[in-house]
Amino acid sequence: MTPSEQQRPWALVTGASAGIGAEFCRQLASRGYSLVLVARRQERLQELAETLRQRHAADSLVLPLDLSRADAAEAVEAGLSAAGIEIEFLVNNAGYGVPGTYTESAWQTHADSLNVMVGSVLELTWRLLPGMQGRRRGYVVNVASMAGLVPSSARHTLYGATKAFLIKFSESLAMENLETGVAVSALCPGFTYSEFHDVLGTREIVSRMPSWMWMEAEEVVRYGIESVTRDPPRIIAIPGRANRLIATLVRKLPQRVTQSLTQRESRRWRKQD
Repeated sequence: MTPSEQQRPWALVTGASAGIGAEFCRQLASRGYSLVLVARRQERLQELAETLRQRHAADSLVLPLDLSRADAAEAVEAGLSAAGIEIEFLVNNAGYGVPGTYTESAWQTHADSLNVMVGSVLELTWRLLPGMQGRRRGYVVNVASMAGLVPSSARHTLYGATKAFLIKFSESLAMENLETGVAVSALCPGFTYSEFHDVLGTREIVSRMPSWMWMEAEEVVRYGIESVTRDPPRIIAIPGRANRLIATLVRKLPQRVTQSLTQRESRRWRKQD
């Protein structure tokens, strides 16, 4: 299929096999997009592709890839080129946290997480952005986190740092593309119902948190899509009133106060051993 033959624009979502990534796929398909699905779990991707076809008549290209690989972004681009697909909507969603203190994990564990959370985001955006600019139409959503907006705490040492990086990267990229027709947004969800905490082994702990701190993936994704497609786009998109209130308080309260509060709360809601 050549780009001129496409009846629907294409979106690409990383980390598409579950949670926020899968919900992005469902909502973008309902908005008329065909999907390129990128994640490690091929069976999950195939199931999602079939669901998108049945519910939304959306075509899908499944690319089962481990984004911790140094050549992952290049492999994605090669897959798109072979299929004659041009991407209009890019969602950099893949990511995970590494539990424990910084030196508890092997360096390769950290290096792999950085490739997924930062390296693949930067390279995939670098490879796909010129096409969007040339067509003067495109959207880039980098899924960051409230962890990138509030003070960092002990344990999960690189998670907040990588999310803060994505926010700053998104801000700069948005400014660079004000006149190109490409909109860029950093989506910063707080606690969201997904598999994230199951993977970390913290489901039992965080399930004791008050319900007002949680959002459904459907709400988060809807806000993210609306934020990047509105005029003007929200460059930093924070879904949920509670999350926006927290972000405002962090900006206004003295740093020593917010750091102390963050450290105290993290002891309650993070796995300590």
